[in-house]
Amino acid sequence: MTAPVLRPAALRAAALRAAPGRRPPSPGRRILSPHDWGRRGTRYGWRGIHTALFAGLVLLGALPLIWMARAAVSTTTDLVQRPLALWPDPPMWSNLADAWNLLGIGQYLWNTVWLVAGSWVVQLIVAATAGFALAVIRPWYGRYVYAALLVTLFVPGTVTLIALYLTVLDLPGIGISIADTPWAVWLPAGAHAFNILLAKQFFDAIPRELFEAAQVDGAGWFTIFRRIVLPMSKPILAVISLLAIMTAWKDFLWPLIVLTDPALQPLSVALPRLAQNTDPAYLIAGLVIASVPPIIVFLAFQRQIVSGIGFTGLK
Repeated sequence: MTAPVLRPAALRAAALRAAPGRRPPSPGRRILSPHDWGRRGTRYGWRGIHTALFAGLVLLGALPLIWMARAAVSTTTDLVQRPLALWPDPPMWSNLADAWNLLGIGQYLWNTVWLVAGSWVVQLIVAATAGFALAVIRPWYGRYVYAALLVTLFVPGTVTLIALYLTVLDLPGIGISIADTPWAVWLPAGAHAFNILLAKQFFDAIPRELFEAAQVDGAGWFTIFRRIVLPMSKPILAVISLLAIMTAWKDFLWPLIVLTDPALQPLSVALPRLAQNTDPAYLIAGLVIASVPPIIVFLAFQRQIVSGIGFTGLK
């Protein structure tokens, strides 16, 4: 058999495909043509631009954290005289322990964890069950509930603060006040329309044949929710968990309004109050302590979070 004759352009394309590290981008996503990508100067220049942009983004995101960590182990005099120095002179490693003991960071941190945990559980339960009802059960009034949820996304949270506070002071139908209790933070956290819409979008993508087959086998809605929907919804539950934890951890205004007792306030409320009569070095050390738990949560569950964001199209 006669070997096929390859033209020079075909030879260059075959060489690019065979050479390791020199493969051009796929046809559907390329910016440069295979001919331009085959030039060494163009290829190295393009990769240099990518590397520089990536390094710039990493530096831009890490620089505030690096400065905060440096300031947490510095003296107040060093912060004033050398605010842009990369290393403290002298380093005061005892600032973290002093902030923990003198400012009572441990108590406020426990209050924060307790409030965040309750808000996370309430938001997860409400988002999962409401999303399941709207996407899977689909009652006749579901469209009206869905429209009402969409409307709430256009209403700023500050507009409803007075009505929500009056509701917390006197719960309708019960006549009791839950102010200065964790329930004043937990229950309003469940009314998060965006998380419900995220769950509904994810549940809509699950094939309905699975639910119909389960119903043929005699499964009820609760069984379908527990045995089919929840095991398949780990990515979106991770995304909702991240949003709930981050929102509750940094929430300032609502805990300030409903938790007037300093012994119940979280870090986000206590640190601004303590800043008036506290050494700035101790205050920044408290900020470092408050920043560690969210970072640990993200690092521990980053796989599920990234996969859930990619699946739902959340950007």
